[in-house]
Amino acid sequence: MAVIGVVSEYNPFHSGHAYLLSEARRRLGEDAPAVAVMSGNWTQQADCAVADKWVRARLALLGGADLVLELPTPWATASAERFARGGVELLHAAGIADTLVFGSECGQLDGLAAAAACLDSEDYRAALRPLLDRGLPFALCRRRAVAQLLGEDTGRLLDSPNNSLGIEYLRALRVLNSPMVPLTVQRAGQGHRESSPGDGEGGSEGPALSATTLRGLLRAGEWERAEQYLPQGGGALLRASAPSLPSLSRLESALLVLGRTMRAEGWAALPDSGAAEGLPQRLERAGRQARSLEEFFALAKTRRYTHARVRRLVLRALLGLTEPQLPAHPQYLRVLAFNGRGRALLRRMKQTALLPVLVRPAQARRLPPEARQLFGLECRCTDLYGLCFDPPRPGGWEWTHGPERL
Repeated sequence: MAVIGVVSEYNPFHSGHAYLLSEARRRLGEDAPAVAVMSGNWTQQADCAVADKWVRARLALLGGADLVLELPTPWATASAERFARGGVELLHAAGIADTLVFGSECGQLDGLAAAAACLDSEDYRAALRPLLDRGLPFALCRRRAVAQLLGEDTGRLLDSPNNSLGIEYLRALRVLNSPMVPLTVQRAGQGHRESSPGDGEGGSEGPALSATTLRGLLRAGEWERAEQYLPQGGGALLRASAPSLPSLSRLESALLVLGRTMRAEGWAALPDSGAAEGLPQRLERAGRQARSLEEFFALAKTRRYTHARVRRLVLRALLGLTEPQLPAHPQYLRVLAFNGRGRALLRRMKQTALLPVLVRPAQARRLPPEARQLFGLECRCTDLYGLCFDPPRPGGWEWTHGPERL
């Protein structure tokens, strides 16, 4: 029997995610269990998740997943390449999924696989360098280099976020020499960052909408519109999880303090800091001048250094994700949630897992030193996430919360 593997933020799980799992089961077998590697409390958009990782993992079980593992914060908040690499590494290390399933705008593997092979080639690196030397954004340079080598149709694939992420999944499979077989499903509805034209109009967004739009509905208190895209019971679960949704805005003063006090060498110690191109110096200047976060981002970003990249650097500074502290690879498999079929997968993992499996938080005390350091970093990130709530949540959350069970 096939076992589905998925990497996702599930921020939160919605009808588009449910469609991906149902379509995968239509192709692989209706009884195929699904293991998901899910981002923790911080996301790739350099923001706090809309609900804590245990609530979101339980929501994923309600929507069709069977076992949810955590993608630790250093990978969950990274660029697409590192995000995908970490997620695929964890699925590979679990040793139970034989099919890696992901959504894409194109719905076809051939073009994505060709682009993935191109990005790992010497020809690509040679084509990329002169474009970067012109000071263009990296994403644009990458797209133009691929188009130059493989043609405009293949280059155009990188214009779409889920195609780009799918390409990174395929690259990760190649690097790991993983036996998992890739399967892509064409996305239905909005792209994951599109906003609905019906927002604020009371209209219908159709069968699926983006997570960005759904989070907007939730934060605006439009529960009736949002609930039609959540698993049954999902709205009640989210409402019960906190009096109000977490917001990074509650940490704005702390982030401005970081901006005012960090010097260029501090920014340079962060992953993807752009030290070779002078970005840390620009961030130091922006921090001294800015009176709000948005002003900081406006002062720091350029054509080459995008708003998203600057946001990620600010979040890494807040969380203390400096390069020397970060392991090159995930160090353990943290279980966030499981149901009956997921329990059977966990039993199989006792024989197949290449990394320690954490079901209970206390098991972290027996991890090797580098893995304990990563778990300690995750504890700090969760404690800071607790400050995004009103009222703030106390620290020590990681040590007191076991996996959700259905």
